[in-house]
Amino acid sequence: MRKILLLILFLIFNFSFSQGLKTSGKKIVDKNGNEVLLRGMGPGGWLVMEGYMNQSAGLAGPQHEIKNKLIELMGKDKTETFFAEWRKNHFTKRDVDSLAAWGFNSIRLPMHYNLMTLPIEDEPIAGENTWIEEGFTIIDNLLEWARPHNMYVILDMHAAPGGQGYNADISDYDSSKASLWESTANQNKLVALWKKIAERYKDNEWIGGYDLINETNWDLPGGTLLREVFERITDAIREVDKNHIIYIEGNDYANNFTGLTPPWDDNMVYSFHKYWSTVNDDDLDWILPMRDQQNVPLWMGES
Repeated sequence: MRKILLLILFLIFNFSFSQGLKTSGKKIVDKNGNEVLLRGMGPGGWLVMEGYMNQSAGLAGPQHEIKNKLIELMGKDKTETFFAEWRKNHFTKRDVDSLAAWGFNSIRLPMHYNLMTLPIEDEPIAGENTWIEEGFTIIDNLLEWARPHNMYVILDMHAAPGGQGYNADISDYDSSKASLWESTANQNKLVALWKKIAERYKDNEWIGGYDLINETNWDLPGGTLLREVFERITDAIREVDKNHIIYIEGNDYANNFTGLTPPWDDNMVYSFHKYWSTVNDDDLDWILPMRDQQNVPLWMGES
């Protein structure tokens, strides 16, 4: 009887995630093994303000500078109200409905870590993690908006603890503080945050995967530290979630995969970004061989 119950529980667990995406060789497939081509958009500027998008780069580029300028102008309380209303209204269910009507099947959500946990400098006890519900609630809501349309949500860590790139507009990097790559404490927080995220969404079939770090742009010789951090995050996620795809972006704005091959997980996708280029096969000659050599899917996460 005990063996029968264990078998039933095993089958229930596997059935509960039977509709999630996974990799199969060089393809991303659905529960029936059918190839899925992710056609999506990312609501840039929603949870991470980027100065060049707001056309404020000449005055304030990264989000923390934008916020400080607003505090100077109207005080902290009104600034917090402004950001709260921004997050409430910048991207809504109506936008998701429109994306679905236009034929998109996925949304890549650019996230700021500080909507889910405190910066290391603000933690009451060094080395511990205070969790903030707002960021998780935003993800919950987006999943509810996307689910009726059978749309997948890929979670993208756009602004990691400390900032992951010299281009502060993108990563909200503050050069007066230690970056992600200069601080073990920031790395530990990122690992813990991804584990927390994975634990919450491990059984959600409409999570299309976890994009671990957006557009690293840092001097990381040989990609050694980049791979080390990626592997730490992967291990932490797999402790609680063995189902969802993990997306790996290279250095230099997701274009340099030095040190990131071979893959270290059997449900992994290499994600590159492509800007300022023509649309033809020749422009992909640098990346397509990696797909064939590593037998891993590629995903163009931004363009």
